[in-house]
Amino acid sequence: MPAPILAPITHILPLTTIQRQRVLPVPGKIIVRKGQKVSASDTLAEADLNPEHMLLDLGRGLGISDDAVDEVVQCRVGDLLAEGDIIAGPVGLARRVVRAPKRGRVMLIGSGQALLALQTTPYELKAGLSGQVVELISDRGAIVETVGALIQGVWGNGLIDFGLMLVLAKNPDQILTSAQLDVSMRGAVVLGGYLGDAETIQTAGDLPLRGLILGSMDPGLIPLAQKAPFPVIVIDGFGHRRMTPAAFRLLSTNERREVSLNAEPWDRYTGARPEVIIPLPATGDPPTPRTALIFRVDQTVRVNKAPYVGMIGKINRLEPGLKVFPSGLRTRAAEVSLENGENVLLPYANLEVID
Repeated sequence: MPAPILAPITHILPLTTIQRQRVLPVPGKIIVRKGQKVSASDTLAEADLNPEHMLLDLGRGLGISDDAVDEVVQCRVGDLLAEGDIIAGPVGLARRVVRAPKRGRVMLIGSGQALLALQTTPYELKAGLSGQVVELISDRGAIVETVGALIQGVWGNGLIDFGLMLVLAKNPDQILTSAQLDVSMRGAVVLGGYLGDAETIQTAGDLPLRGLILGSMDPGLIPLAQKAPFPVIVIDGFGHRRMTPAAFRLLSTNERREVSLNAEPWDRYTGARPEVIIPLPATGDPPTPRTALIFRVDQTVRVNKAPYVGMIGKINRLEPGLKVFPSGLRTRAAEVSLENGENVLLPYANLEVID
């Protein structure tokens, strides 16, 4: 008997315990503590992503030899200087000094020169969701835990934000247009159905929105969506198609709740997915999402390859042994009843479970 095959999973869960790791791209300073409650807008850690340095010629500035500079230096390596603080001097009748041109830390000093690491506005790592800090990651960030709804998608433009969700899609395949967007939605996250024109993205950016959740999108809009100043998450795929009913019900029934959007690209190796998280009140500790499932009869699945890409169905039967497809491919397969009523035989590799 062939070994069971693990199925890729898309989570659409009304209530679950969610843990998300937030980390800086470079080492930095953690500013929260373990056990602390945070909101989506709170800063977990900060770091200088693009440090600037300035090399100062002290001997030239004072008009003395490099060897003589060491005797009039007024600071040491590691000192934090404010703008205007004296680095070296005074010397001569004119009482000449060299001052720090900007706020910064002394990195090196000697041989008549000083190297300053200028203090710039640090990058702030936001929590991205409301919850509790359950673990600190040394010099990098933290893990935040919350309880709520989790809806994962298939595509995102790489940004993270949060806001109050407004529902503009009255049905799962309604077309979102620029005429539906107005100034009253500024700072909100909008749930739409299908996005098919560039004008709507441009209008959303002009308001601006804090995020856009879509059932589907015209593939020609991908470059524009990647440049949008807010996260864009596509739940089901490209081309005009209905949003998965379970995802639409869950999102539309939580209108005017705070939602967090992490539109990170789908990584099939790490399991990272673009996702919407809706923090919700709960008693007890709901289970965490399952990380592994085996294909079985009656599972709800989504097809991820043509010609049925994006369609939802249920597994009727797991075929024994290997099946030969018209392409010549020999592989494990399942009979799936699609939402349009058609029964088709599909390779396991073309399916993902909606859990």
